Amino acid sequence: MLSLAGIAAGIAVLIGGGTLLVRGASDIATRHHISPIVVGLVIIGFGTSAPELVINILGALSGQTELAFGNAVGSNIANLGLILGISALIMPIAIESSIVRRELPLLLLATTMITVLALDGPLEGRPAVIGRSDSFVLLLVFSIFVYITVLDMMRVRDQDSLLTGIAGHSRVVAPATARVPWLIVTVGIVLLFAGGELTIRSSTVFAGHVGVPTSVVGLFIVALGTSMPELVTCIIAAMRSQPDLALGNVVGSNIFNALVVLPAAGLISKISVPAGGIGDLIASWLLAAVLIPVFFLGRARLGRGMGLLFLASYGGYVVFRVFAT
Repeated sequence: MLSLAGIAAGIAVLIGGGTLLVRGASDIATRHHISPIVVGLVIIGFGTSAPELVINILGALSGQTELAFGNAVGSNIANLGLILGISALIMPIAIESSIVRRELPLLLLATTMITVLALDGPLEGRPAVIGRSDSFVLLLVFSIFVYITVLDMMRVRDQDSLLTGIAGHSRVVAPATARVPWLIVTVGIVLLFAGGELTIRSSTVFAGHVGVPTSVVGLFIVALGTSMPELVTCIIAAMRSQPDLALGNVVGSNIFNALVVLPAAGLISKISVPAGGIGDLIASWLLAAVLIPVFFLGRARLGRGMGLLFLASYGGYVVFRVFAT
């Protein structure tokens, strides 16, 4: 179908734009002597989530809030079930970084907050929505998270395994002229919004053709496509025996999706939780909740058996969600 090809093309342009944006920003940061660790955090944090953020902003502006909801929540489910599962199959993930150890409970808290905010309406006899006030609260929590993370990063920067891996992961060569990185950033931004617009239009058409809600298209097609940067980063980290980098990428991206990507759309337009959306939030919460006993009890590692279980859970949920629609 042309619409499905349009979704694939739009996602490819989105990922290309995000890559250029991060490359240009990294070059600018390096030119101004900003720490490689900070550059690395930009690469594995904002850079891999830029496609989801643009999709949600444009979706909210065009009234496609169901697509925005599906994209944000679906990305989190794919990151935990699919990407983390694949990473664990390549190499068992043991948690060593104190930063990741602190971020895991925050991920569960952020997922719990969104679920409770979505349930607030139905419990009071109103439709399930995530409004502007809810979005503002989530963004406030993210600002506190950034403040604590920066302080923690400065305190353990020479001892933390995650930060050591990030420093090695972000080797950036400064460009020959000062104008080049700004041009790269500009082109990246243009591609992000062009790809986002194409993806949203194609997703709407595709949903109409196959007779499924746009939220389901966002949940499994758009979300999976925009999660490809996280998948590539995690596979490379696992093959390089840097499990903290793989886990940190997934956890950090999910926190960003929950506390920035989703509320960014909610500030623009009230997000109506689509049919089945509460179940999607619960599925995301369950995957995050399982990580707590895995990494804080017993051997504190995600082995290949658990990785296979995560993959099976993701596949089973996809089948259930599509056929239950």
